[in-house]
Amino acid sequence: MRPITGKELCQRLHAAGWSLKRIKGSHHIFGKAGEWKIITVPVHGSATIKPGLANRIAKDAGISW
Repeated sequence: MRPITGKELCQRLHAAGWSLKRIKGSHHIFGKAGEWKIITVPVHGSATIKPGLANRIAKDAGISW
């Protein structure tokens, strides 16, 4: 898996049907109709998200690379 930034991950979540609920500091919080869980994505400029965290967010959101 190639490195991914928070902005790119937010775009992929939006494409998968997740909507941005709120932003608190540098964390974007997503929700989806019919889902009880929330997804929190750290967006720190052009910094990449570590692979373990990116995989966990993708698994929780039900998206794949």
